[in-house]
Amino acid sequence: MKKPELLIPAGSLDVLKVAVRYGADAVYVGGEAFGLRANAKNFSMEDLREGIAYAHAHDVKVYVTANIYAHNEDLSGVREYFKELKEIRPDALLISDPGVYRIWAEVCPEIDLHVSTQSNNVNYGTFLFWQKLGAKRVVTGRELSLAEIKEIRENIPEDLEIETFVHGAMCISYSGRCLM
Repeated sequence: MKKPELLIPAGSLDVLKVAVRYGADAVYVGGEAFGLRANAKNFSMEDLREGIAYAHAHDVKVYVTANIYAHNEDLSGVREYFKELKEIRPDALLISDPGVYRIWAEVCPEIDLHVSTQSNNVNYGTFLFWQKLGAKRVVTGRELSLAEIKEIRENIPEDLEIETFVHGAMCISYSGRCLM
């Protein structure tokens, strides 16, 4: 059995460095825009550059969230952001929106694609769909049981990675997707 990856959220450069020092295999971070945690303390481009360099020097991967549901006015900014990210080479981008996906495919397909839990990935057909579009990893919906995750694993190729949250709130209220 493959060893699970210890993936830690890092809301700041200091937290990223602590996670690296204490054994994280990978961290995920958000930039100042284009992530769903817009009001959280997030990384400036300078902090992203430093954090990625620090993590990579310690053989730790960095995944950058770009999991917004993009509106028309967001698309040009996403394109420019991805051009900047291409230069500093995070290990993966987490996306959820098909429009953002298209920009990834055009601008920086050499960066691994991970599909965010925000895409409501709850069946193996969805996992196969995203893999066909280039995803290396798909994050399960938080509401899945272990039996459902096992069934997904049995119906997708071994090289398609599954990521699952083992803690955290199940909270959503967005455009008809309501769980309260």
